[in-house]
Amino acid sequence: METTSTPTHCPYCALQCGMNITPLPQGGVEVTERADFPVNRGALCGKGRTAPAVLSSAVRLTSPLVRSGGRLVPASWEAALDLIAERLGTARERYGPDALGVFGGGGLTNEKAYTLGKFARVVLGTSQIDYNGRFCMSSAAAAGTKAFGLDRGLPFPLEDIPKTGCVILVGSNLAETMPPSLRFFSELRENGGTLIVVDPRRTRTAEHADLHLAPRPGTDLALALGLLHLVVAEGRTDEAYIQERTSGWAEARAAAMAHWPEYVERITGVSVPQLREAVRLFCEPESAMVLTARGPEQQAKGTDTVGAWINLCLATGRAGRPLSGYGCLTGQGNGQGGREHGQKADQLPGYRKLDDPAARRHVAGVWGVDPDSLPGPGRSAYELLDALGTDIRTLLLMGSNPVVSAPRAAHVEERLRSLDFLAVADVVLSETAELADVVLPVAQWAEETGTTTSLEGRVLLRRQAIAPPPEVRSDLHVLHELAARLGVEKGFPTDPEEVFEELRRASAGGPADYSGISYRRLAEENGVFWPCPSVPDAAAEDGEDAVLDVLPDDPAQDAETSVHPGTPRLFLDRFATADGRARFVPVTHRASAEEPDAEYPLLLTTGRVVSQYQSGAQTRRVAELNAAAPGPFVELHPRLAARLGAAEGDPLAVVSRRGRAVAPARITTAIRPDTVFMPFHWPGEGRANTLTNPALDPTSRMPEFKTCAVRVEAVRPA
Repeated sequence: METTSTPTHCPYCALQCGMNITPLPQGGVEVTERADFPVNRGALCGKGRTAPAVLSSAVRLTSPLVRSGGRLVPASWEAALDLIAERLGTARERYGPDALGVFGGGGLTNEKAYTLGKFARVVLGTSQIDYNGRFCMSSAAAAGTKAFGLDRGLPFPLEDIPKTGCVILVGSNLAETMPPSLRFFSELRENGGTLIVVDPRRTRTAEHADLHLAPRPGTDLALALGLLHLVVAEGRTDEAYIQERTSGWAEARAAAMAHWPEYVERITGVSVPQLREAVRLFCEPESAMVLTARGPEQQAKGTDTVGAWINLCLATGRAGRPLSGYGCLTGQGNGQGGREHGQKADQLPGYRKLDDPAARRHVAGVWGVDPDSLPGPGRSAYELLDALGTDIRTLLLMGSNPVVSAPRAAHVEERLRSLDFLAVADVVLSETAELADVVLPVAQWAEETGTTTSLEGRVLLRRQAIAPPPEVRSDLHVLHELAARLGVEKGFPTDPEEVFEELRRASAGGPADYSGISYRRLAEENGVFWPCPSVPDAAAEDGEDAVLDVLPDDPAQDAETSVHPGTPRLFLDRFATADGRARFVPVTHRASAEEPDAEYPLLLTTGRVVSQYQSGAQTRRVAELNAAAPGPFVELHPRLAARLGAAEGDPLAVVSRRGRAVAPARITTAIRPDTVFMPFHWPGEGRANTLTNPALDPTSRMPEFKTCAVRVEAVRPA
């Protein structure tokens, strides 16, 4: 029997590596390399290679579950959906639409994210929707929008990285979080460029750096300002660029000059000679980039911190020029597209703002509803979770596991337990799903077609390769059936391409314009970069009433006139602001929300390990990955271990104002003596997010995952 391979993309991180899936005669599927996709060029990490393991019925959900007698027991789809619709309808009637909450995920396809946002606002009428991408790169999004008028993770393709002169990589351990991307940085160095890594730990990524700066957690803002101070003091600003392409420099310059090198050294622990060397390496080449990740972003001052790094790029003329710029390394598989199309509390499809009357008119027109019927902006992710059981009485959750991934996780778990009703749609029985009243088994990456948007802003087509198990349905089916039960018979198709065609119309003329993209183009072109309008400059003058042209079927005709090629590189001619200029935003250093004191003298920072992903709900079910990373640990410096009398592998308790976590010691000189590190993939007593601080950035509403005050105690045998 002949088998056919299907070209598709990995279900995990935002690289969205290309792979082929081939059904095996004995059952299951095989993943093989796909060399034609430029991001990974055939390379796959261990998570990608083992992704088929989660397709197994032995580890995934295969039928709906309904709580009965305190236990989750199998039920029919009709019964499960009827119960969800009945409980949602009753809560809405009794408490009003905002008593209904919706929580999405950065792993949902664009079609699912779009439909979930539409379902919340059109069917439920609730403003209470957000998603776990708020925990990922919302600070970078806010800072990028302030500075450039537009947020897209990377404003250039990854293939530009090896061709630039220097990269400052801030708070990213990509050698473990997205291993195939490391080759771009290795090629950068092979080509004579330099890599500067900013991280309080000497990670696998830092081992590849020409210069490693190890600031105290929570001081990245001071570090960036100190570098900008030196750029000014050493006469390395690009005055012509500043004059021609930016505004607000005088105020930003004055703020930076208050952060002299010795002051920054005292705050960060990074020596003045290292600061000067970083400035030299960054400024001497003709081109350079700054890339940030969760380190500087997951702070209660994350928006300002990213803004300071953007200011460094602008002051040196390193934005909106070839092989230069600021970019954010998106984490989740569809973290970019997930927030562009409506599952974020304040946004409508096309990255439109929910409080913009023109945006509301445009999207409401596509949806066939009155703009005044659309609710306004709701709570951000943590604020939504914190309101569960009080203002929000029921929750529909898709593709997220906040019991493990949310800050102050024990409190969030308590809030979930206090709900009148919780329905979860997921691939596996996650720790959050275990608390639900109804659990729906939904299809995953290899079993359905849909689009995702990578960290480059490249829209990609994931193709269905196999059928899901008999009792598994798609998320689109779930939303279609619930909408019908709640009185909305039309507007929620189950065919992903039909949903994408509507998404094109809804996004047309918006900042994230997908209207010129089709499934056919995605298949033929290996993805298309947004913005991609249906016809160049097709949007109406107000930018909100663009008409979606039908793309011609003849490829020759496509090339001849009417197809926009997509936008791999942003801002080369102008920035996406009203006057085309980038904005400097003046920022100053401030302390973290929680600093060490006598009771909690150390700092905790959190992150990932190479063999697990996010909350671990899927990867912890893969034997090969568990063998490589079987459980949590506490990484600490030998000096701290000696003070505690702790040896390698001894159990340690890490205690914060929010709770206590216990895990084995991992002793290494790769971490600062004043800092401990825990990975956040595990539940139970080793749950790192039991400890983390939900203090929120005032702009992005990002919690401060990356630093909090703790103490560490040896756990003595009973």
